[in-house]
Amino acid sequence: MTTMGLFQVLALVGFPGLSLFAARHLKPVAWVGPVVVCYAFGIILGNIPGLGLQERLSLSVSEAAVPLAIPLLLFTTNVPRWMRLARPTLISFGLACLSAMVSAAVVGFALSDRSDEWWKMSGMLVGVYTGGTANMNAIGMALRVREETLILLNTADIVVGAVYLLILVTVAQRIALLFLPRFPNATGWDDNEAQEAAGTGGFTWSRARGMALAFLLAALIVGVSVGGTLLVFGGMEAPVVLLLITSLSLAASFLPSVRELPGSYDMGDYALLVFCVAVGTLADASRMRDTGLFVFVFCAGVVVLAVGMHFALAALFRIDADTALITSTATIFGPPFIGPVARALRNRELMVSGLTTGIMGYAVGTYLGLAVAWLLRP
Repeated sequence: MTTMGLFQVLALVGFPGLSLFAARHLKPVAWVGPVVVCYAFGIILGNIPGLGLQERLSLSVSEAAVPLAIPLLLFTTNVPRWMRLARPTLISFGLACLSAMVSAAVVGFALSDRSDEWWKMSGMLVGVYTGGTANMNAIGMALRVREETLILLNTADIVVGAVYLLILVTVAQRIALLFLPRFPNATGWDDNEAQEAAGTGGFTWSRARGMALAFLLAALIVGVSVGGTLLVFGGMEAPVVLLLITSLSLAASFLPSVRELPGSYDMGDYALLVFCVAVGTLADASRMRDTGLFVFVFCAGVVVLAVGMHFALAALFRIDADTALITSTATIFGPPFIGPVARALRNRELMVSGLTTGIMGYAVGTYLGLAVAWLLRP
């Protein structure tokens, strides 16, 4: 690894510890939260001219952080309690999917005179805003969209998504609470415990032993999930891997000895902050110039209309603010972003709901996107 590569890894892995330390001692940092600080640091780092960060390295770190974070966080899950939340979560997820489909169709019709591939773009955006990037690209390939359209739409999605993610981890909850009910009896998200995981709190051998066991179990679950997927499918299938990791982690959480491992959730929390820094470095502002105004307006229009419609319907069905926000995250971004948003909402109880609906989005996204595209086809 080059010296620059080593610096990049140290920055990605080490800065979350500094942010947690700062959140403990500086009120402004505590107010905005470590998630925002880490995300902002990553964006600044990624846009420093001439720094020469390796995009592949940031992707590798982010792709490693999320699979490890999921089991570490889910080990503490109380599944019977979550079962009481299933109905509002599923309703909100359905409303989010419906909103994406209607919004993509409306924006597509409104801008249909600007491109002969508008209906394909609508279908692709339904795929990404109910599932993920993999769904969007699969729909694009199925519809034989032009390569330049595929690249521009992916770029526009990154830019628009970065703006919405920043809103989600900062002011979205306060705005949603103006017209949606509050989440009942949230368990919270303990920043003091997360700071201890970063090495800024007390140390005991019992805690260190619990963290080591939790990490080894998480690594084992990730290894089994990846290995099983490779064995059955002959290649990496991200939705299947995430589904296996989530299922095995939840199964482990039924064991009191696993659920009570000290430091498990703290390490998962730290891994999420590493993910935030790594993803931030990928938000290259120069891509804005290359996106093209039409594609950017198309993508932004779908997101704004879909989010607005989703929350209007959530108000109609009396869905609480946190559930609406986490299902919006699940559909717009997918499972990898559930952790950071749940952390920003200070409600770890939503982790399972968000991951479940995010994976459901992967399952239905391609079907919904193709259905919308074929219905809109001139």
